[in-house]
Amino acid sequence: MKLQLALDLVDIPQGIALIREVESYIDVVEIGTPVIINEGLHAVKAVKEAFPELTVLADLKVMDAGGYEVMKASEAGAGIVTILAAAEDATIKGAVEEARKRGVEILVDMIGIKNLEQRAREVDALGVDYICVHTGYDLQAEGESPFEGLKTVKKAVSQAKTAVAGGIKEHTLQEVIAAKPDLVIVGGGITGVEDKAAVASRMQQLVRQEA
Repeated sequence: MKLQLALDLVDIPQGIALIREVESYIDVVEIGTPVIINEGLHAVKAVKEAFPELTVLADLKVMDAGGYEVMKASEAGAGIVTILAAAEDATIKGAVEEARKRGVEILVDMIGIKNLEQRAREVDALGVDYICVHTGYDLQAEGESPFEGLKTVKKAVSQAKTAVAGGIKEHTLQEVIAAKPDLVIVGGGITGVEDKAAVASRMQQLVRQEA
């Protein structure tokens, strides 16, 4: 089980400063969609150059031209690229093919998918590396969490690893871990606290205990 830090509401210097506080405790750093919208793939490149030992995830949420967008993210230094489960199968296949050529992994984001079990089975058969159950900001505000969805996806997939994201905090981490995802994605649960290193350290310990 790995711990991923999601960065969404920072610019490049702020992001690098934040990562420095917690880099010893995380396995993957996510350059979130808002950062890429504001800064472009330069953000991925800058973070990979600053932290060559960390895996960098580019949260592109690809919906079309999968192969091309994976290629560009890979050139910027991304080790994982996200594509939406709502994309056409052909788009996901193109992303997977390009990823294989480049030694990059594909994480499929299930955000907005109503029939999680069916789509998880379909996406799993396409050869993706991770399937992520993701409760977005808007649904988090309505009190939803990704925990039940993760259990559904875990039962449905046979090849891909699983990931979970959406409002995960230190006090809810045990519930997440109980479902045994391969990748736990935390944003504000680390970036929004005062002592980021202490919280990230404790989260890492819990995640590693279940590895």
